[in-house]
Amino acid sequence: MFRTQKLLMLGLVVGSSLAAEAGDGSGRVRRDVPYAEGPTTRLNVDAPAEGDKHPIVVWVHGGAWRFGSKDFSQGQPKAFNAEGYVWVGVEYRFVPEVTYKEQAGDVARAVRWARDHAREFGGDPDRIFLMGHSAGAHLAALTATDRRYLEAAGLKRDAIAGVILLDGAGYDVPRQIRESVLPRIRSLYTSVFGDDPKVQEDASPIAHVARDQDIPPFLLLHVDRADSRAQSNALAAKLREAGVPATVLAFPAKTHATINRELGRPGDPPTRAVFDFLKARCDAAPGSRE
Repeated sequence: MFRTQKLLMLGLVVGSSLAAEAGDGSGRVRRDVPYAEGPTTRLNVDAPAEGDKHPIVVWVHGGAWRFGSKDFSQGQPKAFNAEGYVWVGVEYRFVPEVTYKEQAGDVARAVRWARDHAREFGGDPDRIFLMGHSAGAHLAALTATDRRYLEAAGLKRDAIAGVILLDGAGYDVPRQIRESVLPRIRSLYTSVFGDDPKVQEDASPIAHVARDQDIPPFLLLHVDRADSRAQSNALAAKLREAGVPATVLAFPAKTHATINRELGRPGDPPTRAVFDFLKARCDAAPGSRE
């Protein structure tokens, strides 16, 4: 199953990569920009053609921590640009070449790059949002809750204005492994996080949530999957217990694939929820976590 998904994803990525622009000449569209050393630590920038102080959405793709591409974003960059947001799509290193720690470190360094270079493409360095799907949702949540990753990149957690998670199921890794009904799902998680309970806990965003840690507000979206529903609600409950605003929204008409693929389309309910969250956070007082 996962081999088939990987081949399909790679085929789609190749097609989208061939169609990708090298840049628009103004610096508002950039492709394959290095944010750290290494051939796979690259990002794309799509920004509105005019204006400045545009909020920035840093996008972390899914792919079971082992595959995927920043280029497989379809219409999302243009849709977010139309609403006044900069889209920064992030490529990160994969398991087994690295662990989840290096992957979260890559995400943090991409946030640092976006903050440092924001004004070059009309972005607002003080309004950066982190958004991810599936494995990317796990990495986005881990980067925002475990202070080690942003600190290693020279940032504080207030560098992130908000976090948006699309149908993740790895916010509590030991629970996911323990409760997985399908052996292939359990095997997927153990192949990435191993069998050591301490490592599994360290990889879990929920284990790093605590009060007075300046964790940003969260929006968690899930489809009609028992594990993503349970994991989203559990993480949100832990966040609220720590005084962090967290909203969970269910979209039973969506699948794990379509909530990602259809993001940005006109009339799409998850898209509207994402834009509502972004607008509310952008309208909040500077530095506010309420």
